[in-house]
Amino acid sequence: MALDTERLSWWGWGRSDAALGADETAALATALAAITGAEPPAPRRPADLNSLHLPPPRVSPPRALAPLCRDDVAGRAAHAQGKSFRDVVRAFEGRIEHPPDLVATPRDEADVAAVLDWCSGARIAVIPYGGGTSVVGGVEPRVGEGFAGCVSLDLRGLGRVLEVDSISRAVRVQAGVLGPALEAALRPHGLTLRHYPQSFEHSTVGGWIATRSGGHFATLRTHIDDCVESLRVLPPQGPLETRRLPASGAGPSPDRLFIGSEGALGVITEAWLRVLPRPRYRASASVRFADFDRGSAAARALAQSGLYPANCRLLDATEALLSGAGDGTAALLLVAFEAADRDVEPQLAAALRLCSDAGGTWPTGARRSGPEDAEGEAPARDGAAAWRSAFLRAPYLRDAVIAPGWISETFETAVTWDRFAQLHQAVTGAARSAVAGICGAGVVAARLTHVYPDGCAPYYTVIAAGRPGAQVEQWDAIKRAVSDTVVANGGTITHHHAIGRDHMPWYAQQRPALFAESLAAAKSTLDPSGVLNPGVLLPISR
Repeated sequence: MALDTERLSWWGWGRSDAALGADETAALATALAAITGAEPPAPRRPADLNSLHLPPPRVSPPRALAPLCRDDVAGRAAHAQGKSFRDVVRAFEGRIEHPPDLVATPRDEADVAAVLDWCSGARIAVIPYGGGTSVVGGVEPRVGEGFAGCVSLDLRGLGRVLEVDSISRAVRVQAGVLGPALEAALRPHGLTLRHYPQSFEHSTVGGWIATRSGGHFATLRTHIDDCVESLRVLPPQGPLETRRLPASGAGPSPDRLFIGSEGALGVITEAWLRVLPRPRYRASASVRFADFDRGSAAARALAQSGLYPANCRLLDATEALLSGAGDGTAALLLVAFEAADRDVEPQLAAALRLCSDAGGTWPTGARRSGPEDAEGEAPARDGAAAWRSAFLRAPYLRDAVIAPGWISETFETAVTWDRFAQLHQAVTGAARSAVAGICGAGVVAARLTHVYPDGCAPYYTVIAAGRPGAQVEQWDAIKRAVSDTVVANGGTITHHHAIGRDHMPWYAQQRPALFAESLAAAKSTLDPSGVLNPGVLLPISR
């Protein structure tokens, strides 16, 4: 059964027809050379899919499941890794290190159950797969030698919006629904989920829930957790469904057990999600600060003010330059408010007073407000609009710099405000030291993506001159250095990128040991054969 992947790239991000062309790639290389002071080697071409030689599948599906399964090179290669820098580089170079033996594409929950039943009995690892946009090794079949084989369970066939409850403002969806399809179904009802991760176009609702995805909102509903009303989950032991409730004090929440479980405890098949009226009024401004410290003081003031802006993202001068939102001479705070039923200009005015108190300024044209236009956005363009465009385009830019040998990747964390200054100084120092020692030349940029009354989520970009053929190993060394520093300075290994396999060493340090034992006990009950996404959240059981 062939998947309708439209024009998706088998090795890189998104659609092949949206990738940068030769002229854009050359211009990007010139810009990066000017920023980093290093000249990249000549670009290489990605590996030819037709030239890949994958090991033969170790397992064959039962006759009843054969129509759901494929073992062709294209399908197996596309499901062999996610979309992190190290994933894309390896695929670009034809290094398909852990291909699944089969790709299964269930059409409904009964198909999912049948696949799980077969795999549990035959000791075959199952990797739940949504849009494949994991950046932490969450969908890579890196499961060791203790399994008879491995099946990538592609859930995009479960892609229906099932029910809209306009009275309670909720929607019931299957796990394989992509972000744009969900919003298209909600639009006629005047509703929206308003959950926009960078992967929105290509990721699924089930993937968002399984990885505790972070959306575009900088305050309040920052994670998908806040949107989940109930879940239907299918572990190998049988289905379970939680009750739809606005809130409950009845013991530990069963939903919370599966939100963030990354497919290791069960396959999420359906969810009820809380939705909102579509916003009609918006007001935003781009505020300049002399340095990142002053900007972070303003961000903290806004987070603790009770104004709750929809967007409150602070870019340091380098990040502002890289995204096209600024000229590289000042930090930039992007502030925005939105509402469905009222003018939000008063909230913006109050926010700008706080920014002014912290030393912020906004030139003419850097502030806008009013009802949305036909395309759903307030009129005019500013630094925020430029940043938003660059944000959505960033993965394609990342793919383009791989060919000439650059390193371009990000890492993120969250920390309380009292520890932020120490963590930020330590992390930027460790990142710059690692880049200089490993690559010789490069830049480290920073931004705050989300803010809370008690802390913030710093996000860092590394762009460096790599060595073609050694980019993965170079990035891995940088990643180890910065991750060690993040955890040592009180941060979390991830605010919204999940754990996967790549973050396991630091997640093991961060979580309490007794909690890990409790999680292992839950897995042994729900997945006694240990076949669900082995190596994610817990060590592989033998």
